[in-house]
Amino acid sequence: MSTRIGVVGSNMVDLVSYIDRMPEAGETLAAPSFAMGHGGKGANQAVAAARLGAEVLMVSRVGEDLFGEGTIRNLRELGIDTRHVWAVPGQQSGVAPIFVERSGENRILIIKGANEHLLPADVGAAAADLRQCGLILLQLEVPLDTIYHTIAWAAREGIEVLLNPAPAVPELDVSRILAASFLVPNQTELAILTNMPTDTPAQAEAAARSLVARGLRTVIVTLGADGALLVTDGPAVHIPPVRVQPHDTTGAGDAFIGAFAQHYVRSRDVAAAMRWGAAYAADSITRPGTQKAFADLATFQRFRAACGLT
Repeated sequence: MSTRIGVVGSNMVDLVSYIDRMPEAGETLAAPSFAMGHGGKGANQAVAAARLGAEVLMVSRVGEDLFGEGTIRNLRELGIDTRHVWAVPGQQSGVAPIFVERSGENRILIIKGANEHLLPADVGAAAADLRQCGLILLQLEVPLDTIYHTIAWAAREGIEVLLNPAPAVPELDVSRILAASFLVPNQTELAILTNMPTDTPAQAEAAARSLVARGLRTVIVTLGADGALLVTDGPAVHIPPVRVQPHDTTGAGDAFIGAFAQHYVRSRDVAAAMRWGAAYAADSITRPGTQKAFADLATFQRFRAACGLT
């Protein structure tokens, strides 16, 4: 089976403010620092996989602006196939204002911009190249019709799909994503999808099992500092976290998914790919930013060795 990864998804420009605390209503505060970088869940996951050596194809839309030009150039420089990343005339690129507190916790807004114009027809136009992929990654920063179309098309083609339901939306129709091989939410997203509590690993397992009962094959729940949870119709598997001192947790979920995908297409071992992804996410949060915090393979292997991971 192909080890190429397709990403049908979003890109953003991250506008990151590092703050001591969020201002109250009507209050103005000085923030210690600001940074700008490339982001978006789709692009982040593509970059994480590519940094670890995967061959990655991106299907995405950017704005007809300087941000769009920079996004395409950044993806190309990282070795990602951008033949299906195009500018939408008259549209602005997506942006994500991000606020990071001293603890490393973050709050994020997204303005989707051109990402709203990634349509089912665009997936059709990329079909010949997507057929060469062994796994397709999807997120919810593009229209739901595009998500449903891609899952249905991939199922007909016999291509596995990983859906990261982020940012979670209550209107996601679970009955239309059942053909996805993997659903990978965090606890907050899982709670929105199931309307069940997910504060503890036990609650998260129960909520994930409710989705498996509805027909999803595999649910992987990222638990932040508690690691990750694999839920199928068999016994659940808990993947412990790799303990680090967080600097900036922005993009940790994307780091996990990109690394998981890169390992999985080579090994087809879900639990091993989850352990690889958990370690890669832990390494990423020791540095500021999103894509610029993602390590290449050699740097990541040094981190794993330092943590005693095999």
